[in-house]
Amino acid sequence: MESERGRTARRWAVVAAVVLPALGLSLAAQQTTSLMVNGQQGSAKVVQVGGHNYVEVDGLARITNGTVSFKGDQILLSVPGLTAPAAPEEAKGFSKEFMTAAIEAMARVREWHAALRTAIEKNVPIADDWLSTYQTQAQQSLRLASVAINTDADRKAYPFMVNEFDNMRNLNQKYLAKAKALDYIDPSSLQSDPLDQKIVACGHALTAMASTQQFIDDGSCQ
Repeated sequence: MESERGRTARRWAVVAAVVLPALGLSLAAQQTTSLMVNGQQGSAKVVQVGGHNYVEVDGLARITNGTVSFKGDQILLSVPGLTAPAAPEEAKGFSKEFMTAAIEAMARVREWHAALRTAIEKNVPIADDWLSTYQTQAQQSLRLASVAINTDADRKAYPFMVNEFDNMRNLNQKYLAKAKALDYIDPSSLQSDPLDQKIVACGHALTAMASTQQFIDDGSCQ
């Protein structure tokens, strides 16, 4: 949290940078005045205009142990311990680390889904020994994404990724159970399977979030 000293110094700095160019001649004529900033006392030229006090930049820098520099027509005052306020987390969108891990995790889920779909459509024997490999890889990638959570958008999106993983696991178990029971599996089963449709819809929603770099809840992953 920004200290009172920092807030006070920033207010003086902003005021000084804006008004001093117009008051240069007036300041030159002022007597040196004692100025105290949050308990730190020093000398600086001060001018009063319209009932408001304005301080000379170099003097303010001395009192706050700051430095003055110039960039084009800008006066830059740097005060130790004073940093620019952080942008709200929501405005940050997804963090780079989370995005990298999330894209990898969702790619693993898509590979798992594609493997199961291919087996069903081509009447390939469905077995846990090879499908479990896809599940393990997706689960490990999902865990890495959880460690990379940093911003508010990351935290909001992660549960949707978990829902996608859980739905895929349920779909996997559903057709594994059919295979073990020697039930007939229609090659077009997934086309009318509500759980599969939900997985596809959520996958599209997560892809849209990745492309816009912002969290969006359209209800597909609930």
